[in-house]
Amino acid sequence: MNPFASTVSLNMQGQYNTPNTHKYSVILPTYNERKNLPIIVWLLAKVFEEHQLAWEIVIVDDASPDGTQEVAIELTRAYGEDKILLKPRAGKLGLGTAYIHGLDFCTGDFVIIMDADFSHHPKFIPQFIRLQQAHNLDIVTGTRYRSTSTPYLAEAQPGGVHGWDLKRKLVSRGANFLAATVLNPGVSDLTGSFRLYRLPVLRHIITLTQSRGYVFQMEMMVRARALGYTVGEVPITFVDRIFGESKLGADEVVSYAKGVWQLFKSV
Repeated sequence: MNPFASTVSLNMQGQYNTPNTHKYSVILPTYNERKNLPIIVWLLAKVFEEHQLAWEIVIVDDASPDGTQEVAIELTRAYGEDKILLKPRAGKLGLGTAYIHGLDFCTGDFVIIMDADFSHHPKFIPQFIRLQQAHNLDIVTGTRYRSTSTPYLAEAQPGGVHGWDLKRKLVSRGANFLAATVLNPGVSDLTGSFRLYRLPVLRHIITLTQSRGYVFQMEMMVRARALGYTVGEVPITFVDRIFGESKLGADEVVSYAKGVWQLFKSV
């Protein structure tokens, strides 16, 4: 019998009505997300309100030419300045620095990082929170490549990817296999970017992380495990972006391979 499936463990996993007094800050990096932003914000607000959670969303926009900032301003008016914070930057400066910038404005004691393009559905956030609370974890990360959560969570469903062609699936699998083989991080999805962090933990790790761009996510997780922070995984369904184009190019793939090698030498 799985010990995490016992009645005692299930009770620990949020099967009782105990108020959650934490506040959750979501950092949303955006670039040309005018069409996506209103819907993802609505979905996030819906999830947080339905579960009676304190929340805020920090939008870090890199001078999008499509009017993303104008939409964000309207969202601030609609939801309130205490819920939606627009913190723009002067140009397209990279994903890693977007998180660093957004972190300066977070007032929650937990931080959620995710994409604004529907690749990450907010419906998984309550599972992240329940797993974190049940096992007092420092980090919970979404995974496309597990069928169950770790530690065990009864409601978790198998993860997966939708909307990718075979080439992109092979690239993602290959990237994770390379990192797992070389770095042995004990996490099944290093390239994912849907995560829940304790605020002090994220601040600590982010000060040590040297990479920027898409390698940033991998290095964050590798360093977290090296520092002894506890990490849980929740299976998620990843859906390719609905509006706009993917920002992952050949340069990022090469950068990722170099990043794996640098981490192997330094961590």
